[in-house]
Amino acid sequence: MATIYDFKALASKGGEIDFKQFEGKVLLIVNTASKCGFTPQFEGLEALNQKYKDRGLVVIGFPCNQFAHQDPGTDEEISGFCQLNYGVTFQMMKKVDVNGRNAAPVFRYLRKQTGGLFTNAIKWNFTKFLVSRDGTVIKRYAPTTEPKSLEKDIEAML
Repeated sequence: MATIYDFKALASKGGEIDFKQFEGKVLLIVNTASKCGFTPQFEGLEALNQKYKDRGLVVIGFPCNQFAHQDPGTDEEISGFCQLNYGVTFQMMKKVDVNGRNAAPVFRYLRKQTGGLFTNAIKWNFTKFLVSRDGTVIKRYAPTTEPKSLEKDIEAML
């Protein structure tokens, strides 16, 4: 059976990221968008990154343009926006699809591990996935879930 460590993805600034490098870390994986009502969550995600990165948390953002075309920019524009407006220093990846035939393999895996009541599709931007140190997908959070409210679950994993 596959684990999160079996996947690779492209970084926004180029190069391939092998998830094997995150073994033993707690991952928070988020599909993001820079023109969404939830975009201010970047600030909270960066706060989590700063607070917990030295204890083993890795925050990874995957821009996605599948929901009302709310991330239409290039990878460079998106990364620049995130850094300039929200001080994002956590790992941003190249833009991906999270649903459908062209969904990134890592999101197919995350969806399968956390299937919903009627569908396992991701319903909107800023869906969050918490992965434990052993690579187990622990929980899926709704887009409306503020990053700060994940602290208790993150601390339990650290």
